[in-house]
Amino acid sequence: MNIKPLADRVLVKPAAAEEKTIGGIIIPDSAKEKPLKGEVIAAGNGTKDEEMILKAGDKVLYGKYAGTEIELEGEQYLIMRQSDVLAII
Repeated sequence: MNIKPLADRVLVKPAAAEEKTIGGIIIPDSAKEKPLKGEVIAAGNGTKDEEMILKAGDKVLYGKYAGTEIELEGEQYLIMRQSDVLAII
């Protein structure tokens, strides 16, 4: 993949949603809870006011509505500001 986020943005690959069954009933993808953690794939250089703390390979937690969903090469990713990341795991 050849993508480089700008300024204080990071590209995150969300963790896979957990597969759960309830009494033999398989929950469809549309009803699964979205994961709130993922791995940083790429990071920008930061801004003059805020340095980039995150780097590729960091496992992070982020807010439920953080980022913008994008699809690259058939994979789902989120692109968000560094400030949308709540913690590094």
